[in-house]
Order: sequence, then structure tokens, then C-alpha cells
Amino acid sequence: MNILVTGGAGFVGTNLVRSLLHKGHTVVSVDNYSTGLVANHIDGCKYIDMDIRNIYDYSSWGNFDLVYHMAAVARIQPSFKHPITYFETNANGTLSLANMCSKQNIPIIYAGSSSYHSGKFKNPYTYSKAIGEEVLELFSLNFGLKYSIARFYNVYGPNQLLEGGYTTLIGRWLANIEKGVSCEIYGDGEQTRDFTHVDDIVDALLLIMEKEVYGEIFELGRGNNISVNEVAAMLNIDPVYKSAKIGEARDTLCDTSLATKLLGWEPKINLEDYLKKLQYEN
Repeated sequence: MNILVTGGAGFVGTNLVRSLLHKGHTVVSVDNYSTGLVANHIDGCKYIDMDIRNIYDYSSWGNFDLVYHMAAVARIQPSFKHPITYFETNANGTLSLANMCSKQNIPIIYAGSSSYHSGKFKNPYTYSKAIGEEVLELFSLNFGLKYSIARFYNVYGPNQLLEGGYTTLIGRWLANIEKGVSCEIYGDGEQTRDFTHVDDIVDALLLIMEKEVYGEIFELGRGNNISVNEVAAMLNIDPVYKSAKIGEARDTLCDTSLATKLLGWEPKINLEDYLKKLQYEN
């Protein structure tokens, strides 16, 4: 198949591109490299350096059978400083892509966010991603667009960002430990997250494509939440506690039942095992 991956030089996108190429697909990535990295490039993929806010027709790069829409401005806290950028990218960028795909009968698999469950008005990031979901539903009902949504829960693993304002907890802490810098917890540390390895996420994304399951919203997580304090204990660190941040959910926990039922998907990798393996290797 000829497959377009938006955000293909980013964290999840890179792991997805690698698996698609391994399965023999032709892959084109579009990424503006705001968080994607040239270092993530994989031989065999064609990389286009463009911003999805400025693209209205992707067909000049190929006749695509499927689009994985991974591109987004991510993370909650930066969204309070740049709400317009988040909306323009995550909502309007998705609008342009949905419009093209509906006209060319190309299915979309969309990277949603588990933050949806804390309320879409909790922060600009969550709102912009929720609008992206609604755009796809609109084009499905009115223009016949085929799509499915995959909501990710606290993804970690190879190619995760290790520095900058868009890092997640696992990547940031691993980098801090390497540099001998203190690891910070915002709040009491009893907030819980459903940490999910990127390999499990990619497995589910591939199953949606291979089984052609469209019109669904899949929750993709481990199905087991862990407190931030427990993660600190796994890494044997003595964190510095700071005031809680606004806009963050207290707890996240994934219900994987639909993905199990329709895709036969079961997450396999535990966070504790992953961290133990890293510590052993180092």
C-alpha cells in the first residue's frame, strides 16, 4: 500500500514508519520538524518538510491508499501559551486533510488523545484534538469519509523526546538521570497515568489498517495506571516536589475492551519491565 504518515519524523510516527516499511509498504512522511527530528529518518521513507497548516492537497507526493494522521502540536502546558497555534494545527490542519481524503476516498487513522476524558475545555491542547475528532465525524456523516480514531495513553519508548518543552515524564526523567539533574513532580505525586509502550501503540495502528476497521474510537493504553510516585520509585530517584500544574487530569486509565474485541489487540509491555531493562543495559 501507498501510505502517508503526517508527523512521520516524530516519536510515534517514526516507530510507525519503521513498522510500515518492514511490512513492505511505500511510505511518505510530512513533518514540519517542530518536534520531529531528521535523526529519526529511516531509509526507504520519503520525507517532506512542510507544515500541515499550509497543505491543502497532498496528492502531488503520491496516490495514497491510507493516511495515518499523527501530526499535531502536543502537550498540555505549552498550549496555554500558544492556543492559536494549537487550534490552527490540530483542528484546521485536520480539516484540510479530511477534506482531501473525503474527495479521494482515502481512509484516515487519527491519533487522538486520552486527555479527551478529562474534559475537552480543560486546556487548549485537549480542545484542539477533540475538534479534530469532530471534524472527522462531520466529514464522515456528510462526505463519506472513512476514519477511525486511536486515543493514546501516555506513550513512552524508543525515539521519545528527551529534552525541550514537549517531553513527557518518562523521556524527561530518563534524560535528567543521565545528566544528573533533579527530577520534578508537580503536585503530590499520587496522580496516576496509564503508561503505554510505543510498540503496543504501533501494533494497534497496524491492526486498524489491516482489518480495515473504520468508524470506531479505540482507546489504546496498558489498562493499568501507575502513580507518578511509583514511577520515581522504579527509577530509584528522590524527586523534587513543586506546585501542581493547571489543566492536567488527576488520573488516566484506559478501557481497552473495544480494541481487544474488534482488533484482537492486547498490550504486552509493562513500564516497570521496560525501565528495569534500561537500567540493566546502562
